[in-house]
Amino acid sequence: MKFRSTTVLAVRRGPEVVLGADGQVTLGQTVMKGSARKVRRMHDGKVIAGFAGSAADGIALFERLEGRLKDCNGNLTKATVELAKEWRTDRALRRLEALILVADTERTFLLSGTGEVIEPDAGIAAIGSGGPFALAAARALATHTQLGARAICEEALKIAAEICIYTNSNLTFESL
Repeated sequence: MKFRSTTVLAVRRGPEVVLGADGQVTLGQTVMKGSARKVRRMHDGKVIAGFAGSAADGIALFERLEGRLKDCNGNLTKATVELAKEWRTDRALRRLEALILVADTERTFLLSGTGEVIEPDAGIAAIGSGGPFALAAARALATHTQLGARAICEEALKIAAEICIYTNSNLTFESL
C-alpha cells in the first residue's frame, strides 16, 4: 500500500523564513492521522526542516542532517551537499522515500535522494503531494501582496488543503 502525505512549504521574505506543513498522513484511501508534525528545528534552533514522504525515512534523514550540520560547524550549504552525496551513494539510504526542505537565516534548500540540492530562486519551495498547489499560491501571494512570510505560508497551505485530498488544514510552522 502506498503512503501519501503532506504538503511542506518554505517561504522566505525579508529577514524571515518560515516552514509550514499540514498534519495529514494517508494510507491508501484512509486518513491514518491528522495531526502529524513534519517540521522541526535542529542544530540548536538555527535550522528549520520539513519532510514529505515516509515518516520513518524523513526522520532518518533529519538525524543524518543533524549529524552533518554538527560535522560542518553549522554550515548549511556544506551539510546539505554532504547529505545529498551520502543519500545518493549509500545503498541503504538510496531506498529512502522522502524529500526534505531545510533553511537557515540565509539559505533554503530542497534535497532529494537523487542527489539534488536545489536553492529556489524566489525563496519559495514546496514538497509533497500538495506541494505544487502551495507553491503556486505562495508565488502569487508573494508577487501580488505585501504579506509577510508567515502569512503567505499559512494562506498558501490553506489553499493547498482545499485542493489536495492528501493535505489537511491542521498546520504547524517553524520560523527564523
